[in-house]
Amino acid sequence: MTAAIAGIGQTEFSKDSGRSELQLAVEAIHAAILDAGLTPADVDGLVTFQQDTNDELDIARSLGIPEIRWTARTPFGGGGASATVQLAAAAVESGMADCVVIYRAFNERSGRRFGQPLPVAAAPPGMSPYLPFGLDTPAKMYALWFQRYMWQYGVTNEDLGRYTVVARRNAATNPNAWFYERPITLEDHQASRWIVEPILRKLDCCQESDGGVAVAVTTLDRARDLRQPPVVIAAASQSHLTRGSVMFNYYFDDIADFPEARTLGAQLWKVAGIGPEDIDIALIYENFSPVVFLQLEAYGFCGRGEAKDFIADGHIDLDGSLPVNTHGGLLGEAYIHGVNNILEGVRQVRGTAANQVEDVEHVLVSAGRSAAVLTHG
Repeated sequence: MTAAIAGIGQTEFSKDSGRSELQLAVEAIHAAILDAGLTPADVDGLVTFQQDTNDELDIARSLGIPEIRWTARTPFGGGGASATVQLAAAAVESGMADCVVIYRAFNERSGRRFGQPLPVAAAPPGMSPYLPFGLDTPAKMYALWFQRYMWQYGVTNEDLGRYTVVARRNAATNPNAWFYERPITLEDHQASRWIVEPILRKLDCCQESDGGVAVAVTTLDRARDLRQPPVVIAAASQSHLTRGSVMFNYYFDDIADFPEARTLGAQLWKVAGIGPEDIDIALIYENFSPVVFLQLEAYGFCGRGEAKDFIADGHIDLDGSLPVNTHGGLLGEAYIHGVNNILEGVRQVRGTAANQVEDVEHVLVSAGRSAAVLTHG
């Protein structure tokens, strides 16, 4: 039995949705169900993030889903974005559920903003060694990791800007993107204010967005009888190593690397029966621009320290050897915790993306510590 994505749905991406997070979730799920040609009665499983505020029973009642047989939530924040695909596929392939819908919805701009300092009283115990030293925002936490990589390989903030320019160029031709019709130049990037000097400028940081997205997963046999061409989940997995940390990745011997992405890539290539050279598009979670460089190297698309030249030489452009974040990514389209990258992967395989790449066979959707390979049914 093989799992496939049969439907996708989303709300608009905004900075002030004007409605509850539950309503955003329900709108996105309803759109995914309709896209697949299903009804709420066909859904018997739900997958989301531990951090999502939308209770599964509230979702079921709001949509009229009669019975839920499978629920699962992924931890690890954005690092778990593609783990949602793994959890949904596991349920479908094991027979634990017939149709599982992945959802993620929040008012991250008009409500609690991830990018703002975390109140000490609300901080989990695992942050207690770090908060006294001022590491109270994601930008500060990640910058220490990125700084070592940039120092070791001579990567400058201007090098980071070359990725951001590509992401914003792709967003500018994607009507779903918040930055639709608003490309930037490298000069614009370099003029944006520092967030963590000399590592991250404002335009190196992902958006804070309001919105919801959803993905309907069922068996390939069933998906073939539905409304849309099925998108097969060729591989989906996670990698979490002993010395790893989602926010404080400082404990490996070599912190100029991304070991979880490196081990995860080996898993994916083995299961899918392909290699990095077979990937046509990479949709890479980028809460901050440097993590794209680390993942390009860890998955084997280029060598250690070579990502800056790989990007500068045009390889990640829409007409390059490996188009990256063809929708604009989390910097350009929206930050819906990385799950919107899955929707773009489905569109690219279907052939319906705003910035459609020709002859797409295999798409990597990576969140660093979780990833999936999507292909045709």
